[in-house]
Amino acid sequence: MGTPERRKGQGDQVGRPGRKDQAGQAGRVRRLATPVGILAAVAGAFAYVASVDPNESGHYPVCPLLKLTGVLCPGCGGLRSAHAFIHGDLGAALGANAIATVGYFLFAAVWGLWLVRAWRGQPLRIGLAPVWWWGVGAVLLIFTVVRNLPFGSALAP
Repeated sequence: MGTPERRKGQGDQVGRPGRKDQAGQAGRVRRLATPVGILAAVAGAFAYVASVDPNESGHYPVCPLLKLTGVLCPGCGGLRSAHAFIHGDLGAALGANAIATVGYFLFAAVWGLWLVRAWRGQPLRIGLAPVWWWGVGAVLLIFTVVRNLPFGSALAP
């Protein structure tokens, strides 16, 4: 009595990755491509802002709302904030645009969560109730109004 014949692909493959391992690695690379690509784009933008000083005139366009109305929008000072943040001056970053500076940390936290979940093969689902979105809008509106009033000049860039 001999040993039964083995079908093609059913051998002992100790130490050799199979198709399932290769497919798993390809799937992981595919899942990580988007968060890594987003980080590369953000890092490139920050590198540009770090090298081209927004405090010097002529390098970046003026905020259209500021130019037309004289009103500071919630994003005014964001480039100066990013420049100071990249150069390690957290005080100047907060002074230029406190909301943007908080946003940098929030982006880093969400991106880290996204990367971990992508590594594990889980989707990134941030299900915020509408009240949270309304709250974010209210904070941005209050920030905009206060920074344009005389007593809120500390929030102006």
